[in-house]
Amino acid sequence: MTLTLAFDSFKGSLRSDEVADAFAQGLCSVLPGVNINKVYIADGGEGTAEALVKNLNGKTVRTQVSDPVGRTIPASYGIIEHEKTAIIEMAAASGLTLLAPEERNPLKTHTYGTGQLIIDALEKGCRNFLVGIGGSATNDSGTGMLRALGFRFLDDCGNELSGGGEILEKIDRIDASCMIPTLNECRFTLACDVSNPFFGPNGAAHVFAPQKGANPNMVERLDNGLRNFARVVMQFNGTELNRLPGSGAAGGMGGGCAALLGARLERGIDMVLRAIRFRETIKGSSMVITGEGQIDRQTLMGKAPAGILAAAMQQQIPVIAIGGRVVSCPELAQSGFHSILCINEEGLPPQTAMRHEVAWENVRRCGIKVGKMLQKRMEQPV
Repeated sequence: MTLTLAFDSFKGSLRSDEVADAFAQGLCSVLPGVNINKVYIADGGEGTAEALVKNLNGKTVRTQVSDPVGRTIPASYGIIEHEKTAIIEMAAASGLTLLAPEERNPLKTHTYGTGQLIIDALEKGCRNFLVGIGGSATNDSGTGMLRALGFRFLDDCGNELSGGGEILEKIDRIDASCMIPTLNECRFTLACDVSNPFFGPNGAAHVFAPQKGANPNMVERLDNGLRNFARVVMQFNGTELNRLPGSGAAGGMGGGCAALLGARLERGIDMVLRAIRFRETIKGSSMVITGEGQIDRQTLMGKAPAGILAAAMQQQIPVIAIGGRVVSCPELAQSGFHSILCINEEGLPPQTAMRHEVAWENVRRCGIKVGKMLQKRMEQPV
C-alpha cells in the first residue's frame, strides 16, 4: 500500500514538512510496512518557494533588495537550476509584514524590490518564473518592479516617475526601450486566487488598499490612478486591463505583469501542483491524505486541499483531509472527501492547540487514527 501525504502548513503551528513527519510517525506505528510518499504543498502564498524547493531539489538564494519604502533588506527566493526556474514570493521583498503599521501607505509603497529579485534570478540563468503575489504592501500595479526591469514611466512633460501608487495618476507614457533584453526569453506565471478587476468598486484600490493602510481619500486617488494607467497601457500595446480577471490582484500587480511581461495568471494551488507534477506523483497511490490549519467552506475556494482533491478524484484515488479546526457545512459534506478529520479534541483552547508541540502530537495521533481505519479496512474480506 502506498499513501501520499500532501499537507499545506498549519499556519502558526507546523510547516508542511512537519505535518507530514508527525502524521507519518503515527501512521507507521500502526502500519509499519506502508509506503509513504511525502509531497510538500503550498497554495501559492506563504511557503510556496520553500515547498517547491523541497519537492524539486532546488536551493534557496539570498540577496539584498529594497523593501516597500526603500530600505535595503535581506530577501530570499528559490531556484530549480535544472529547469532554469525561479520561485519568488512577492511578500519577501514587497510584503505588508515588512512595515510597521504607521509606515503602511500604498501611495508611497512600491514593488521595486520584487523586480530586484527577478534581476538576481535572471543573472543566475533563470528564464521561467513562478511568482506568488499574496501579502503585498503595495498598490502600484507592479510599476516599481517594472522600473527595476528597465521600464520607464513618464509624465506629460517627459519626466521619469518613481515612487509608489501615487505615480499611477501621473503616468502619460510607457517607455520599454531600456527593458532588460533577456525578459523576452522569459515566461512568468503568477499565483492569483482572486478575480478582481483592475479598477472600480471591486478593483484593486477599493477592495485591497484599505488593508494596506489606505484611507478613503487614498482609495479614490489610487483607483483614479489605476484607471489612468489602464488607459496608458491600452495606448501602449492594446491590452484592456479591466477585462482581465485577476488584474486587480496584489494592488494591480496581476494586471501590470500580464500587460507588460505577458504573465499568465493561474490559481495558486494549480500552479504549485503543475510545477511538482502532482498528477504523475500520485499515480499508484491507494489514498492521499491532505490538510491545512482550518477546513471550512473557504477550503473549497482554491485552497490546497481542494486542488489536491480535484487531482486525486481524476484518478479515482480517495482523499482524507485533516485540519486543526473543521467547520462543517453542506458544501464540504458533498465535496468528495472520503473523510474530514479534526486533529484536536473538542474544547481544546485555540492558543493551546496552536502550540508547536501540541499540534505535532495531535497530528501524530491523527496519523494513528487513520492507520487504524486503514488497518481495519485491509482486514475486511473482499
